Amino acid sequence: MRRKLVIANWKMNGHRSMVDQLLAGLQTRLSELSVQVVICPPAVYLDQAQALLKGSPISLGAQNASEHVTGAYTGEISAQMLREFGCDYVLLGHSERRSLYGESDAVVAQKTLAALKERLTPVLCVGESDAERASGKTEQVVSRQLSAAIEAVGVEAFSDIVVAYEPVWAIGTGNTATPEQAQAVHYHIRQQIASLSEKIAADLTLLYGGSVNADNAAELFAMPDIDGGLIGGASLDEQAFTAICNAAG
Repeated sequence: MRRKLVIANWKMNGHRSMVDQLLAGLQTRLSELSVQVVICPPAVYLDQAQALLKGSPISLGAQNASEHVTGAYTGEISAQMLREFGCDYVLLGHSERRSLYGESDAVVAQKTLAALKERLTPVLCVGESDAERASGKTEQVVSRQLSAAIEAVGVEAFSDIVVAYEPVWAIGTGNTATPEQAQAVHYHIRQQIASLSEKIAADLTLLYGGSVNADNAAELFAMPDIDGGLIGGASLDEQAFTAICNAAG
């Protein structure tokens, strides 16, 4: 079902006292919001966050998951393990995973399948680089990334998937797609799904991620095909993240 959703991606930031303080503050500030909020801390803090969020409307997510269930994969974490620690969501195919760690469309698709098998909601991240946008390949790149997942899990599975459009050129740079640029890609994504199932497309939650902040969130979230945001740096600031959630809710 299409819903308003804001996800905090803390990336490799935080420490124990920060987790305590930030989650306590957010629970107080966000207790009456209608928007669904998800916090994705580094994996080492999932146990701490699970305890702090017990009984809270804020959901817990992870930043990555392996495509494997178990085995000799040093340093990896399975979807099954994440579920055991109370995760409901998992980010997959984030541009930093694709660009820094070489995750291919095929690998991201298999991770999506693994997450679904453990009843986690995959947040499938898609997006183009600056060079790809400059050469007019935005829709081609996004369609390719999306198609890989569709081929692996089937379009019907997208009733349990969130898609996040995050232009690589806007992540952590301070540059943000204009609301019209972001809307155009979100519309393209929804239409690609609609070509296979209009019902799934109508209910699909689409997020924008790319230097969303308290100043631009309301304008971005007002676009007809943008249902919320995947928030990076601003999610580490209690006041800024609250303002973004308010803009979505």
